[in-house]
Amino acid sequence: MPEPGALHHISSAVVTVVPARSAAVADAIARLPETEVHHRHGSKIVIVLEGPDSDVIGGRLALISQLDGVLSATLVYEQIEPLDSLGAAP
Repeated sequence: MPEPGALHHISSAVVTVVPARSAAVADAIARLPETEVHHRHGSKIVIVLEGPDSDVIGGRLALISQLDGVLSATLVYEQIEPLDSLGAAP
């Protein structure tokens, strides 16, 4: 059961990569916890990240930006929801 008042962060980001490394980067991102690859086309990968706070999201985005072949990783959107409104603990 989630702690009363606990929050959950849901964010999206665009990762720009060297096109030749796109598949490998997408695979590496997909292996990260609470991170999903939603679309990949050319040098752009659209991802969704979830976590308990902005620090966790930012840390994971920083890790992604260090992957071989990544040119940039830019947060596009962040939504913060009460965890109990989502119906289940992460």
